[in-house]
Amino acid sequence: MARPVTLFTGQWADLPLEELAKKAKGFGYDGLELACWGDHFEVDKALEDDGYLRRKRELLERNGLQCHAISTHLVGQCVADRFIDDRHKGILPAYVWGDGDPEGVRQRAADEVARTAHAAKAFGVSQVNGFSGSPIWHLLYSFPPNNPDTIEAGYREFAERWNPIMDAFDEAGVRFGLEVHPTEIAYDIPTTEKALDAIGRRPAFGINFDPSHLHHQFVDPVLFLETFADRIYHVHVKESRRNLNGRNGILGSHLNFGDPRRGWDFVSPGHGGIEWGPIFRTLTRIGYSGPLSVEWEDSGMDREFGAAEACALVKRHDFPPSQVAFDAAFQKK
Repeated sequence: MARPVTLFTGQWADLPLEELAKKAKGFGYDGLELACWGDHFEVDKALEDDGYLRRKRELLERNGLQCHAISTHLVGQCVADRFIDDRHKGILPAYVWGDGDPEGVRQRAADEVARTAHAAKAFGVSQVNGFSGSPIWHLLYSFPPNNPDTIEAGYREFAERWNPIMDAFDEAGVRFGLEVHPTEIAYDIPTTEKALDAIGRRPAFGINFDPSHLHHQFVDPVLFLETFADRIYHVHVKESRRNLNGRNGILGSHLNFGDPRRGWDFVSPGHGGIEWGPIFRTLTRIGYSGPLSVEWEDSGMDREFGAAEACALVKRHDFPPSQVAFDAAFQKK
């Protein structure tokens, strides 16, 4: 089907974009999904310096690369989180963190995500991906028992915070793809349905599909794609592997990624428990024609080896659909 294969730059933000672009082309990628951190895509500079986006585009063109999406995951996380603390300070630009007052951080984060839509438009990109944060993630395990009204209020708060942002996306003609993910307002099929309903299923708000976050929760990624076929706006090719051994579970055990005692971990595509064949076939069946963006994370593998191998895996699986029934040759005219 020849969908563009891109590399998400978030896990490579320690490298200057100039250096990463050369590497990505050498790995075989068609383009980059630019993260809004490091020097990869800086929203403030994009909106304040007339030459910034031109230079960024020229850099990509020199390396034969495209850009179909940019990422505001880190700032988006801070829009609706109930608790804002030093974890958030570590992922935010200083001008968004400000004095650290929690509501001030949320408001500045919301403004920044809205500004990202306009920066994307100016760059000629119509897709922004990210996280939403969640006012109710801390209520995941219902003890002390949750009040159902509190959960419903959390979805209303999410919508109240994100609807004005989506107004800016509508104005810019840009779509937002929420990466369905633990710690977000949507992390499985029921919560994604609730989030879409809460925001009125407005067209600007869709999904950045990433099966790695579904697999370790035992959520079927193919069923997810079929359920939200009209909302799959972007795709991350990322993998996880379950390591449930009777001593651990899927909650992570407060162990860092890469610790072999964890019940699950991220691994390079093709090295985990995800069946990519059915996922790619389903993407084709539902009519998804956008980029396939490798988000590479594997604590046990060299990232350059892994990124090149992952690119080859995607291209091997992204075959064109048949235009004829396989047994048509047996039929008499």
